[in-house]
Parts: sequence; structure tokens; C-alpha cells
Amino acid sequence: MPPIRVLFVCAKNQWRSPTAAAIYQNDARLTVRSAGLSPQSRCVVSAKLLAWADLVMVMENRHAARLRERFRAEMELPEIVSLDIPDDFPFMDATLIDLLRSAVEIQLDDWLAS
Repeated sequence: MPPIRVLFVCAKNQWRSPTAAAIYQNDARLTVRSAGLSPQSRCVVSAKLLAWADLVMVMENRHAARLRERFRAEMELPEIVSLDIPDDFPFMDATLIDLLRSAVEIQLDDWLAS
């Protein structure tokens, strides 16, 4: 089975989504990228990134809603799931890593089981 292409998305691509990408970058099950919804993001979500992804993992439900609102008319979106990770932690914070690992593994188990 080829690796699952996962796009991690948060608001500014500053803390949460880059942390998720960093901790999963060497996972053989995945190929990962990260992006943000804000125009000031380090890497801004684009139709090209969404087309690349098999699965989009957003940090909050509002991120999923914004993706659907922004891109639904121009393309068929990949599956989008929310990890429910609050914007309370800096990049690579130990608690953030624990929360991400737990939430991502649940979503990956569901994805691989389907």
C-alpha cells in the first residue's frame, strides 16, 4: 500500500500543523505536508495542496468549515477530519505532541480500516 498523503492544516501554519508534520515526517505509512488558512501563513492552503492530499487533518472544526467554504466550488475535496487540537501550544511542545499523536492515530486507524 502506498503511503497516505496527509495535509495538516491550522490557522497560520505556525505551531500545530508544522508540529504534526514534523512528528510524522518519517512515518512510513504517510507522506505529510502542512499549511495554514491565513494569507500570512508560512505555507498557505491551495487547491494544488488539497488535490495532492488523500486526507486533510485540520486542527479545529472551523478550519474544516473554512476549507469547504473556500474550495468546494472549484474542486472535489479530499476527506477532511478534525483533530480538535486547541491553539494553546508552541511548536513542538510536549503536550501538543502527545495530543497530536493520540488524535492522528485514531484518524489513521479509521482511515486504514475503511
